[in-house]
Amino acid sequence: MKQFILMVTLLTSTLLIAPGAFAASSEVTWTDYKSYRDIDAGNENRKSFRERTFKEFEKHFAKLAANLPEGQVLKIDVTDVDLAGDTNAAGIHRTRIVKQIYMPRMNFSYQLLDADGKVIQADEVVVKDMNFMSGSSLKYRNKSLGYEKKMLDDWFDKTFKELIVKK
Repeated sequence: MKQFILMVTLLTSTLLIAPGAFAASSEVTWTDYKSYRDIDAGNENRKSFRERTFKEFEKHFAKLAANLPEGQVLKIDVTDVDLAGDTNAAGIHRTRIVKQIYMPRMNFSYQLLDADGKVIQADEVVVKDMNFMSGSSLKYRNKSLGYEKKMLDDWFDKTFKELIVKK
């Protein structure tokens, strides 16, 4: 009986892991992050804010890449980030104020590689969303980096529309 339970457990975990095992993946590099336009933490510790922010973006790029054909790799080299809003002093506190004039922007180059490591598509891009506050999408409302994620979704959908795998 113990062997049967062990076999069922292994089979179940294999089936749960298998669908993502061959999905496309992403690799993100943060080049010269100290010179980025706006990755300011406000009152939070700069290093922990930057690490948390980069981790959020890395997860989002991985989520986007998972929509590409299996075996492909999306390599992103981020060269500048300007988060939505701006950090201003408000009394003794530094607070991020989000207004239409402080749009999100990101500069990066990307390469899309096939399963054999051959470059399928590559480019240097500047993505920005000048209408980030007037969009009708509520997908990321109340989520960390929601304006930036929506901006990246739009870029991804436009750039890879022929390659996106419907799941």
